[in-house]
Amino acid sequence: MQFLIDKTKAFFADEAGAAALEYGLLAALIAAVIALAVGGIGTQLNAIFTYIQGKLITPAA
Repeated sequence: MQFLIDKTKAFFADEAGAAALEYGLLAALIAAVIALAVGGIGTQLNAIFTYIQGKLITPAA
């Protein structure tokens, strides 16, 4: 019985899993920042290409 108690205490004292969890949260945060940045750039690029398309279709006066 003491063996089981010691193993349980050792399991909860082990912090190796905490580091993996922290790396996972950090990776998720980085992915969210990248997604927001790409979304903002995509909107700006869409506006630029729409402007260029308008200039190409409309003949110069």
